[in-house]
Amino acid sequence: MNLIERAKSILLQPKETWVAIDTESTDVATLFTRYAMILAAIPAVCGFIGMSLIGFGGFGVTIRVPFLAGLANMVVSYVLSLVGIFVLGLIIDALAPTFGGQKNPIQAQKVAVYSSTAALLGGIFSLLPALSVLMLVASLYSIYLLYTGLPVLMKNLPEKSVVYTVVVIVAAIVVGVIIGAVSSIFMPRGGSLMDGAAGSAITMETAGGKVSIDTAGLEAAGKKMEEAARKMEEAQKSQDPAAIAAAGQQAAAAAAGALGGGQVVAAQSLKAALPEKLAGLPRTGFDVQDGAALGLPTSQARAQYGSDDKQVRLEIVDVGGLGQMAAMAMGMAQGEKEDPSSTEKTWQEGGRTLHTRYQKDGSHAEFKAILRNGLVVSLEGDKVGVKELQGYMSQVDLNALEGMQRKGKS
Repeated sequence: MNLIERAKSILLQPKETWVAIDTESTDVATLFTRYAMILAAIPAVCGFIGMSLIGFGGFGVTIRVPFLAGLANMVVSYVLSLVGIFVLGLIIDALAPTFGGQKNPIQAQKVAVYSSTAALLGGIFSLLPALSVLMLVASLYSIYLLYTGLPVLMKNLPEKSVVYTVVVIVAAIVVGVIIGAVSSIFMPRGGSLMDGAAGSAITMETAGGKVSIDTAGLEAAGKKMEEAARKMEEAQKSQDPAAIAAAGQQAAAAAAGALGGGQVVAAQSLKAALPEKLAGLPRTGFDVQDGAALGLPTSQARAQYGSDDKQVRLEIVDVGGLGQMAAMAMGMAQGEKEDPSSTEKTWQEGGRTLHTRYQKDGSHAEFKAILRNGLVVSLEGDKVGVKELQGYMSQVDLNALEGMQRKGKS
């Protein structure tokens, strides 16, 4: 397979090219090392050049992302884009029977990899941030490639191709939301290797050991996603904004359930993990919520502790099984950063990802931890040193939090 010729043919003659791809013998390693890993470098490298070297702005002012931060983001965006493509292939495979298709892990990965061609090549527009909107156009063409490839490789019923495509895209959006949220929590600066097993789970080797995401529930959730997609089509035809919004939220929730995000630790259980005191600081208030951000099941418990001018805030958040994706992605997060006013560090310890950031003048400090089961525990304080926060964290029973069972929203 010639990479240039394949990219050209899938873009210009997608229907004929999918037929040729259907009969090709390959494996996941070949698809990624000889195609996806090469094309995925385009948006990562061009984004780095555009944001850190060329910069963006107007009216005579140019803003550039600091070189080291841009370099770190380049590495992380590259790896996470490959993770996203791999997960997309798992979704395509698991949902195939729901739409009259045939499960085939290799064929599904072919669809995920080759349909991403337009979006990955469109990354060249990030060389000039002002043209980055054209990346959206390229991504839209990738949706068309997905639509034309599904019935050929996954053998789904032709009349269900539109719904199949919609459901897969909704699931992909959920994946993108989670990956985006994960990458914004910390500044990852390391790297690790993903185990390319195409079985019932995604497994990644991290510094703290293996992290797995169970995908067995994908097929079971397929019918709910199909129903949600049907309602989206009906709402679109009715031109009712409220119905469209409700259907979109239902589709996102169904996709989240398919990806393991359908259950969360009950908020009241998280509340029980909030200490009455932190190193003598009394608890002055708390807030407990079961929510549904973007249709995704969530639960959180927050508390404030304080005495005089020393204030500390503790937050425990669960986004269900989707938190495992956070743990997987954060397996890549290790490094340090320092400037004249602040210091930041991310490292792994005991299978957990830990992150500290503090102002050198002692005015503010933060300490975050992503636990092995994906729960995120955050401490931040005013007029508190980072060493003090680390001591406060030791008073939160992290082992008990990692042992909590996820159930439906309380």
